[in-house]
Amino acid sequence: MSKLNHTELIKQEATRLGFSFCGISKADFLEDEAPRLESWLSNSMHGEMKYMENHFDKRLDPRLLVDDAKSVISLMLNYYTVEKQKDSEAPKISTYAYGQDYHHVIKGKLKELIFFIQDNIGEVNGRGFVDSAPVLDKAWAKQSGLGWIGKNANLITKSNGSFFFIAELIVDLELELDNPMTKDFCGTCTKCIEACPTDAIVDNHIVDGSKCISYYTIELKESLPNDMKGKFDNWMFGCDTCQDVCPWNRFSLQHQEPLFNPHPDLLEMKKQDWEEITTDIFQKVFQKSAIKRTKFSGLTRNVDFLKD
Repeated sequence: MSKLNHTELIKQEATRLGFSFCGISKADFLEDEAPRLESWLSNSMHGEMKYMENHFDKRLDPRLLVDDAKSVISLMLNYYTVEKQKDSEAPKISTYAYGQDYHHVIKGKLKELIFFIQDNIGEVNGRGFVDSAPVLDKAWAKQSGLGWIGKNANLITKSNGSFFFIAELIVDLELELDNPMTKDFCGTCTKCIEACPTDAIVDNHIVDGSKCISYYTIELKESLPNDMKGKFDNWMFGCDTCQDVCPWNRFSLQHQEPLFNPHPDLLEMKKQDWEEITTDIFQKVFQKSAIKRTKFSGLTRNVDFLKD
């Protein structure tokens, strides 16, 4: 089989597994990203996320992650939903955390994909990555032609906006490459910059992670800073503001992944339910959710911080 046949076979299987987009780029050094990452870190925009300082070279070169790597297969999985929390006064949860933890869902799909490649193409070595390893997901998705990186630093597609998880399969197999996305379709729009509750979007395409509500409510383990009081726009886990106002997300479509459907009780919970949440309810509702990452103590800290 030819490179083209291999590529078509992989993309067909990715679609069958439920991935919305699949693009291929050459496993090479991300030269343009090196100074950006270095500047972002040197300006302490990663806050207390000290792990971002580790494996600098690996973040830029996939050949240091997979021996003899030839191709980066970038994959995107839609998580957008029209469903919302019923109580408009209830503390808000980012849409991506409504269903089961995407790390587990996508890792299962990546394993299926690599097994498929090995069964149908031959002895191929590869590793799957989902947001929990030193891989610059958005840079590779852009390099694979799947979209552009917007002013809010999210990967945006012209066809369906930005409510997507991004994953990679790095393999030692040569494949047909897709053309990188070279255009930026944000134009003069500044809606995300203007809407950000904490002014975390400090420049076009640059987000100061240490000012982002998602950072405060998920990554920061210590007490929330008093000068942020009243600025969270009622977000208790993550934040979707910059995506909600993005004009490209008017093209978002309801996801088709049952595992991303919310727990039956989640959307029904009222403001008082969140303020009086117990460990038993937390375990019941978020047993398989990404929200477990912040733990019960972190979630109640966030809810308390939102109180008047």
